[in-house]
Amino acid sequence: MFWRGVLGYLPVNLVQAFAGFGAIVVFTRLLSPADYGAYALALSVTSLVHTCLFTWVEAAVARFYAAENDDAGKAALFGTVYRTFGLMLIALPVAAGVILAVFPMSSGLKIAIAAGLASAAARSLLKLTQERHRAAGEVKAYAVIDMLQTGGGFLLGAAFALLGWGASAPLAGAGIACAVLLVWALPAEIGRARAGQFDRARLGAYAAYGLPLSMSLVMGLALQTTDRFVLAAFLDTEAVGAYHAGYSLSNRTLDVMFLWLGMAGQPACIAALERGGREALVRTAKDQASLMLLIALPAAAGVALVAAPLAQLMVGDGLAEAAGRVTPWIAASALFAGLTTHYLNTAFTLARRTKLLFLVIALPAAANLVLALALIPRFGLDGAVWATTASFAFGALVSYGLARGDVALPIPWNALLRCGLATAVMAVAVSRTPAVGGVLELILKATVGAVVYALAAFALDAAGVRGQALRLIRRQPMGLAT
Repeated sequence: MFWRGVLGYLPVNLVQAFAGFGAIVVFTRLLSPADYGAYALALSVTSLVHTCLFTWVEAAVARFYAAENDDAGKAALFGTVYRTFGLMLIALPVAAGVILAVFPMSSGLKIAIAAGLASAAARSLLKLTQERHRAAGEVKAYAVIDMLQTGGGFLLGAAFALLGWGASAPLAGAGIACAVLLVWALPAEIGRARAGQFDRARLGAYAAYGLPLSMSLVMGLALQTTDRFVLAAFLDTEAVGAYHAGYSLSNRTLDVMFLWLGMAGQPACIAALERGGREALVRTAKDQASLMLLIALPAAAGVALVAAPLAQLMVGDGLAEAAGRVTPWIAASALFAGLTTHYLNTAFTLARRTKLLFLVIALPAAANLVLALALIPRFGLDGAVWATTASFAFGALVSYGLARGDVALPIPWNALLRCGLATAVMAVAVSRTPAVGGVLELILKATVGAVVYALAAFALDAAGVRGQALRLIRRQPMGLAT
């Protein structure tokens, strides 16, 4: 199931990469630095509200669908989830009114937040559909929805930015794309909900699992976004824009990879544990972790090594220099965050110990707030990235230290050592490549890094890559092998 998901979700992540990097290229140029900073703040607020209100019902579908053994159980799941979702919709305007009325902000930021909150309901409703497809192993259906939503939202957002919508353009584009897709996807889901009844006992189980998970994700968002609010308080929205540009540039590179593997990995781990027990879980988890290390370690190092030419290419002139300074540190943060979120923390969802997961994320989130308040007033952007990197590294240690029992996920130490050595060889080679500047430097260093890492990983058999390659060659017809 894991490897089928890895291949099936690859197109999804290619589209997400296109939209993610395209958003940096387009919106840092079409929006002013101040508007781009306001967009970053509005995105953070919207994500926090979405997570508080809706994520726990999305999590219920993701975790409990595979545990339902018959149609009646699945109907009760949908009947309970969708009726509960309807109640959550009532709370959204209240939350929006409080945020817009109570907190002092510019009119442009208010409009951007309003656009983001209006899109939150449509996004979550579409997410319920996607989680059902993913939990059922329906990779193609999940992929089609995600690609249309991601790609369509980016294109609409770019069009709105050209029309002068300012900071609200990206958020409005994403919301309208989700609303259009719901016209096609929602009727079948409502039919499934009508087939089942609301079940209070099930709701209690879903809430006991999902609400702590939701709160842990809120802490995760706080870990990721606290620095933006502190920067806005002590500096200005232009500083937020520069930080967000550099953060997005490096984080998106790693996040796309981790999301790709996580999309396949988490449902595969759940299925392995439910059907084959601890032994099957260990096999599946080791495959997932080894592949993550094989891809993510060189990616993080590569982004850090080409930060300056990458920022010159991808980010608008007003933000490029500062973004290049932010990028290497955030690449390290993204590595720690991806391994923690998409691998180590899976142990707590497998065990349904989401209350402990809250603690795992709350501790580094609190550390980030303390470090940001201590470092940003004195060191500005540099203080923000130091705080973020230290906090995510601390979070990985906390997660690994607290995971216990039959669902604790193994660390493939051999793969970690070999992938780390191959990455170190690559880093030495790239660092000795001439810094000619611009696109030429980026292409040259990326090519050298890719070739050297591939050769080193093959020579060291990092994550078993040599054995996998030889097995693939042997499976080919004799004529193709030559």
